[in-house]
Amino acid sequence: MSHRAAARLPTVFARIDHIGVAVEDLDAALALYGGSFAMATAHRVTVAEQGVEAVLLDVGENHVELMAPLGPDTPVGKFLAKRGPGLHHVAYQVSDVEAELGRLRDAGVQLIDDVPRTGLRDSRVAFLQLDSTGGVLTEIVQPAEGAH
Repeated sequence: MSHRAAARLPTVFARIDHIGVAVEDLDAALALYGGSFAMATAHRVTVAEQGVEAVLLDVGENHVELMAPLGPDTPVGKFLAKRGPGLHHVAYQVSDVEAELGRLRDAGVQLIDDVPRTGLRDSRVAFLQLDSTGGVLTEIVQPAEGAH
């Protein structure tokens, strides 16, 4: 997709919802983000079907999601083995994830998720292919009602 084509698209994303950071040691990462950076923990959960333990930390109206793999053969485990700890993805908030998936598909963006799945705090999420997003794993997030 060319820059010119992207400029004609209406605004898709409302704001950055969170950035995802892959970590090898969740407690050590929490010491940095929660301790040194003084970010409050908003949510902590183990998502067995995705093979990850995740902590969502508040940064103003946005979040940082720390993700530690439950094993080496999980998506985050494979990411860490290949790239090491660091930025994993950027997540943008949308008001209607299904409508945005359709709009992105029509604009030529390749999707990882053709239909949304359940994310943290009962949000609805979908990921976009790296080849369509300049090499940055991109997630779109429709928060659950009442969540910020």
